[in-house]
Amino acid sequence: MNRVYHVPALLRTSVDALEIKANGVYVDATYGGGGHSREILSRLDGGKLIAFDRDRDAENNLPDDKRLLFIRNNFRFMRNFLRYYGIGKVDGVLADLGVSSHHFDESERGFSFRFPESSLDMRMGQDSELTARTVLNTYPYDKLKRVFLEYGEIRQAGKLATVIVDVRERQEFASVAGLIEAIDFMIPKSDGKQFLSKVFQSLRIEVNKEMTALKHFLEQTVDVLVTGGRLSVISYHSLEDRMVKNFIRTGNVEGLRSKDFYGNEISPFTLITKKALVPGEPEIAVNSRSRSAKLRIAEKK
Repeated sequence: MNRVYHVPALLRTSVDALEIKANGVYVDATYGGGGHSREILSRLDGGKLIAFDRDRDAENNLPDDKRLLFIRNNFRFMRNFLRYYGIGKVDGVLADLGVSSHHFDESERGFSFRFPESSLDMRMGQDSELTARTVLNTYPYDKLKRVFLEYGEIRQAGKLATVIVDVRERQEFASVAGLIEAIDFMIPKSDGKQFLSKVFQSLRIEVNKEMTALKHFLEQTVDVLVTGGRLSVISYHSLEDRMVKNFIRTGNVEGLRSKDFYGNEISPFTLITKKALVPGEPEIAVNSRSRSAKLRIAEKK
């Protein structure tokens, strides 16, 4: 069954950035609802597209197209799979790092605080063992604090971790409602949604090891892209964007600059956009979830 369950942000802009050749080979590292893949396929004539997604639901959206090779796995293994299928280099790589609207809207997946009765799952790939429930019920205080501080940038991370540890001694966390009830007194009256969004974001990132996967993925793009190949990445929160920005500027996610013998800075990429591109008001009006999207484009030297 083909159905679109996610409206991609910056769709045409991000695909235009690849400067697609009709007979080229491209990677859509985050297939999702297939919006970017369909746009890429529409511009190919004899070319090939390799798409990755770890979610089984993504396979419900695959078009019947022999030019598409779909791989149900994490994009952190991109290089290995390309080698397995005999694909040496590609002309462009696109990644939309946002969580699909489908995930937020499917109550049983536990990605959103809008569905109190849903379980604390938050797995992108259903084959993974780690869930948000496991994190909340088993992580020690120090590890919980790190998750909330690093991945949610929550100022009261220590206090939040203390509450979680204290509450679970009396009752195990099982549902979204149970989590919200436990931390209710910490939720600001003025901006409660933003606070909860940060809590859920931090748990989701930890469950899916998103930062580690992104680091491995970005590092592999240097090897898989041809000289002149394009990298087009859309991020949605500061942690992702910082890693992408650092990587395309310096060749590493830490942003550590290295220089050659003559003092010139070394980087495997040329910046196509010095600043991130963002959606315009017309797109935001149609797709409010695109508001936080940032697109960065680079070309392999």
